[in-house]
Amino acid sequence: MYIPSAFSEQDLLTLQRHIQETRLATLVTHGKLGLQAIHVPLLLRPEQGPNGTLYGHLARANPQWRELAESGEALVIFPGADAYVSPSFYPSKAEHGKVVPTWNYVAVHAYGQAEVFDDAERLLNLVSALTDRHEAGRDKPWKVADAPTPYIDSMLKAIVGFALPIQRLEGKRKLSQNRGAADSAGVQQGLAASADSQDQALAQLMR
Repeated sequence: MYIPSAFSEQDLLTLQRHIQETRLATLVTHGKLGLQAIHVPLLLRPEQGPNGTLYGHLARANPQWRELAESGEALVIFPGADAYVSPSFYPSKAEHGKVVPTWNYVAVHAYGQAEVFDDAERLLNLVSALTDRHEAGRDKPWKVADAPTPYIDSMLKAIVGFALPIQRLEGKRKLSQNRGAADSAGVQQGLAASADSQDQALAQLMR
């Protein structure tokens, strides 16, 4: 990922928090089938390894799990808030007009080589942890144990799990840091006034 120094985020806890707050990531592999990408919910164990370890699963019918097992480095993309930045947000537009549109956004990229597994107990622990995470906060959280055991056993046979120790992390927070204070404030105010919830989320990050 191209990251000018003004936009670089290197704090490990900040990067891990972004990963944990991202509900759906994009896993990218490269192998015999060429580039492959899939969108998956992932679980981060921040204490495992220098940067943490990611856990997830793919359908056994999906050939990408074989690519993941056989290829080298895989890439996982964790997107964040994003917003179009209009030149009209900049006070400097009225001064000299030398402004163009851009896009503000936050993203984290994680790289590593995965270990694939299909041990039933390990898969059960993984899907239970993922379920508990995403059911948290519901009035009546659903648990894996709510389903009949033979059914869960059959579903576990249809998936393949993976663990991906993060060997390299890249973070980018493009929030108008390269603009002057007045222009940056203008962007934040313009996005905050937008009716679009994503614009408002980006404005909140700029604060």
